[in-house]
Amino acid sequence: MQIRLMTLEDVPRVLALWRATDGIGLSDADTPDGVARFVMRNPETSWVAEANGQLVGATLAGHDGRRGFLHHLAVQAEFRRRGLGRALVEHALAGLGRAGIRKCHVLVFRSNRGGREFWQEMGFHLRDDIDVHSLAIDVRDSAD
Repeated sequence: MQIRLMTLEDVPRVLALWRATDGIGLSDADTPDGVARFVMRNPETSWVAEANGQLVGATLAGHDGRRGFLHHLAVQAEFRRRGLGRALVEHALAGLGRAGIRKCHVLVFRSNRGGREFWQEMGFHLRDDIDVHSLAIDVRDSAD
């Protein structure tokens, strides 16, 4: 098993893994171009795991200069319960720490019981003091 930084060449396989994983919520930002842009902006924080040349795990992590965000984490079912998800998260958190980031957030669907349990086991705390509000921006209408 090898864990290494995600490269742009990994993006198609990473997207395929995320699409095949229950509980991962992909959006219209999760395109090959969108993920590649994110990785280029955060080159030291997203990681993949390979076994025998096969991509078996991946996490997309980055920061805005103040706070870190773990956007997606997936491990193929047959490779779970081996510490691989934990290792990917620890690599991502270490990369965020090297960038001077001291707090990291992860968004988890309420319906994703396994995901919620995983993040709590990792030491993440469920917050009940904030709500997330989202707005889709129509890029055709954005100011130049």
